[in-house]
Amino acid sequence: MCTAAAYKTKDFYFGRTLDYEFSFGDQVTITPRNYPFRFRFQGTMETHYAMIGMAHVADDYPLYYEAVNEKGLGMAGLNFVGNAYYGEKADGKDNVAQFEFIPWILGQCVSVKEALRLLEQVNLVNTPFSESLPLAQLHWILADRDEAVTVESVLSGIHVYPNPAGVLTNNPPFPEQMFNLNNYMHLSPKDPENCFSDKLSLKTYCRGMGALGLPGDLSSQSRFVRVAFVKLNSVSGDSEEESVSQFFHILGSVDQQKGCSDLGNGNFEMTLYTCCCNGDKGIYYYTTYGNHQITAVDMHREDLEGDRLIPYPLVQKEQILYQN
Repeated sequence: MCTAAAYKTKDFYFGRTLDYEFSFGDQVTITPRNYPFRFRFQGTMETHYAMIGMAHVADDYPLYYEAVNEKGLGMAGLNFVGNAYYGEKADGKDNVAQFEFIPWILGQCVSVKEALRLLEQVNLVNTPFSESLPLAQLHWILADRDEAVTVESVLSGIHVYPNPAGVLTNNPPFPEQMFNLNNYMHLSPKDPENCFSDKLSLKTYCRGMGALGLPGDLSSQSRFVRVAFVKLNSVSGDSEEESVSQFFHILGSVDQQKGCSDLGNGNFEMTLYTCCCNGDKGIYYYTTYGNHQITAVDMHREDLEGDRLIPYPLVQKEQILYQN
């Protein structure tokens, strides 16, 4: 499945892992300000904020998995199978097909607060992109440098939850994920004290014992706990290199290795890519399963007044630096 996080040092960073058994032909894709977004029910958005993220481009349309716009607002969709629900077109609402949701928000909003006002009118419609690309069952994390929220479209409607942890995985629904953190309030990055009994002289015998009980499996609920603990206790310098490196270390705590999640028929879920976008500078960094070297694409080095998508194929082959 997937994990997403928002993180801040001097700058704001937003990114995710994408865990799946195969790639759809993902590309880092820049959408400039004058690319026309033709929505199924909302007409054409001729001009909008530029954005950069990972997308599958189909029929010259960027199906974004996640993206950050030029104002520093980030949004990512993660699998929410069995709970996601999209309805029919509704009168008096901004009817947006599920696959249009990210550009609809990022094209118009500079902050989470602006997006919240827009979300009051949104109705997510169960219209697929095409017969060959059916509806994905997703929920979303939406974040800027000041706050994060989770958006879930379920049978009872669209629910928006404050996300103080600034992380998201998959099932169960977000309120249950946050409640589950109560079971781990004893975890600490510091050495534990003996609360077992004052009648026993119990001592630590290695470093890191304050985190005993931190889940290590690949389930989405365990990944939520682990990435929240790692992110919220993370310490980093303010430089770009330190911040980006630390962000990849945070998401590396939930990295999935091929072979550990067997889906049958020779298929294995694995972390296809990990990304980190500096929302303030518009620089998108990524690694892939086959290439651990961080690769960067800077949206501001492109013509953001253009009207055509700017895609970058992923560097998939391992880049090894020989020192002798």
